[in-house]
Amino acid sequence: MKPLFIQYPKCGTCRKAAQWLKNNHIDVTIRDIVSDNPTQQELSVWIEKSGKPIQKFFNTNGLRYKELNLKDKIKNTQQEELLRILASEGMLVKRPVLISGNTVLTGFNEEEWSKALLKPEKV
Repeated sequence: MKPLFIQYPKCGTCRKAAQWLKNNHIDVTIRDIVSDNPTQQELSVWIEKSGKPIQKFFNTNGLRYKELNLKDKIKNTQQEELLRILASEGMLVKRPVLISGNTVLTGFNEEEWSKALLKPEKV
């Protein structure tokens, strides 16, 4: 099964990640985070697989995050409610998101993606 690449096409970081995937010959299934935003169930599974706290899945630089004043709300909100908020609007999710088996990556960090997705070269 191909990795799932969830992006916002107008996002510069998503475009950089897509180019990196192309350059490294990694074939992915592409999903638009706005027209097909992740569900609560998907997010719950991905957060568990990632081993990261749910806060790492929020797009803290996004306009909607700031408009909803989530920085203060996030600290005192239960995980189920945070999942509901994340699933309510794709623009709240840190992007891109890449899911490959048990690997879940949020944001684009070339070094992190290389370690997770590329086979080490044999010397």
